[in-house]
Amino acid sequence: MTGSVVLGGGLAGMLAAAALARHCDTVTVVDGDTFPAEPAPRRGLPQGKHSHMFMAGGVEALNALVPGLVDALVAGGANRRGMPWAMLTLSAGGWFPRHEGPSYIVVCSRDLIDHVVRDRVLRDPKISLVPATRVVGLTGDSARVTGARVSGADDVERVLPADFVVDATGRRSKAPEWLAELGVDTVDEEFVDSGLAYATRLFTAPKGTSPELPAVLVQPRAGTGEPGRGGTLFPIEGDRWIVTMTGTRGGEPPTDDAGFVEFARSLPSPLIAELFAKAEPITDVAPYRGTVNRRRHFERIDGPEGFVVLGDALAALNPVYAHGMSVAAQEALALRDELDSIGVKPGLAAAAQAAIAARVETPWAMAGDQDLAFPDVRTNRRPSPPPSQQELDFLARMAQTALSEPEVANALFGVYTLITPQAEMMTPRLLELIERGPTAAPLTAEAAVANFPEFGDLL
Repeated sequence: MTGSVVLGGGLAGMLAAAALARHCDTVTVVDGDTFPAEPAPRRGLPQGKHSHMFMAGGVEALNALVPGLVDALVAGGANRRGMPWAMLTLSAGGWFPRHEGPSYIVVCSRDLIDHVVRDRVLRDPKISLVPATRVVGLTGDSARVTGARVSGADDVERVLPADFVVDATGRRSKAPEWLAELGVDTVDEEFVDSGLAYATRLFTAPKGTSPELPAVLVQPRAGTGEPGRGGTLFPIEGDRWIVTMTGTRGGEPPTDDAGFVEFARSLPSPLIAELFAKAEPITDVAPYRGTVNRRRHFERIDGPEGFVVLGDALAALNPVYAHGMSVAAQEALALRDELDSIGVKPGLAAAAQAAIAARVETPWAMAGDQDLAFPDVRTNRRPSPPPSQQELDFLARMAQTALSEPEVANALFGVYTLITPQAEMMTPRLLELIERGPTAAPLTAEAAVANFPEFGDLL
């Protein structure tokens, strides 16, 4: 029999378990937390109170890993919103007009996401969950990991033997220390810290609100020398809105009621404040600050057989860019693809770790590059050569062209939602459109809102 152990029972761990179940007779998922029987907050997910969304590329990975999972999310109240058809977005350059396109997001509470994923994955009889059990370390040596050392409520250490171990324990993963105990080389680590802070509040949607209310996004403006400040309003299950304010170091959102409102009004557009002024708050303002971009390069080490790392334990991305869950799903799919190709055999760990790391490249670059443009950033990332004036002019023209040219906007959204590889975006057709430049003046706020009759009497 072939057995595997997954360290961490959150979203990344559950999806890794689904990938392993195709090739292992048993998959044991270990987590230090306990899990509610219904969608509800849990102690081990401190960011669970804040806005979350699945990008289109992550949704496709979910469906591939666990068929029917996304339908179950929608049945539970999750909302699909096309970009920019059903998402009103104010970028640093202006408002995106409304038009059809292939990109979309799925939005709901993190409580619902985790519950549905856990419920669907654990329906597989090969997969079992061991809660309230912390990971102490690994067993084996520098050539091969043979299992995990764990301890339960009785504080008695025991060994879970395994042919393959996946670390999905999140931002606080101790994988580098565990590997060092086995004699494995030091793992290189990069970080970019913009000091971004969150403040989130839940509201009951006003009576009569359209079920097709668009998501609203006011993006932070980078490169101005001022802190980046932004906000989102997402319609989620239970006729609720989740409203999140964000600000980088020096521009953090307040967590008192009056300060939250004033911060929302002071954004480049007061639209979100105008909307939630019509709604009834149902929670206090919740803060969150664990937003450092941190990447560990396990793919660079001469690592042992039988062990890989994925999810936030590998690369934790600033949550403001909303890529974390989607990247974790794509990483789990990469693990499954390597399992399909190699099986649980020698060579799997190195191939899978390389494939998982490849899924991180674009979102890591996007998050890091954006955060580096804010003031007072802390980082150990090696500085890149500054862009030439020609490159800066091209990027500015592309951003402005996207506000009036749907093909360019759809290409940008395709990369952002992880359905289009960045390297494939610059087709001759797109380069021609960008060279031509904008074909219309940017929309006014009034014109942008008027494109969405779903707002009804709210605005």
